[in-house]
Amino acid sequence: MYLEHVNLVVADIAEVLPFYHAAFPHWRVRDQGHGEWYGKPCNWLHFGDDYHYLVFSDHGEGANRDLTGHSVGLAHFAFVTTNLAALIERLAQAGFAVDAPGAQEPFRENVYFIDPAGFEVEFVQYLSDVPAERNLNRAVSQEAV
Repeated sequence: MYLEHVNLVVADIAEVLPFYHAAFPHWRVRDQGHGEWYGKPCNWLHFGDDYHYLVFSDHGEGANRDLTGHSVGLAHFAFVTTNLAALIERLAQAGFAVDAPGAQEPFRENVYFIDPAGFEVEFVQYLSDVPAERNLNRAVSQEAV
């Protein structure tokens, strides 16, 4: 099993697409069209590769949740990259700055960006193939599962 797509409701697809195109230069617009969401017309667009994609729907109203607050909702989502420095450079060239650095960890590097729609996106590069190192050897007790 794997995550196939995430559907993000935004106000303006054309505003967010340059961010994701810079982050994922090998992705493409897979499909797009028009629809309706509970009585409101919208445009939608699938942006990704043959296995994973993001859906953008433009029927959003208002601001995204306050990421410094405690409201229920999406905090962030993350992508793994093999070259974090190159990704940061591509986003910088497209006009997007790192919002926050990740924690100092021996086996991974990560950064956070805020996309134009207000979603926090984490990018992580693992420096080890050993799961215990990648996950900081934090075991989850069976009672918590």
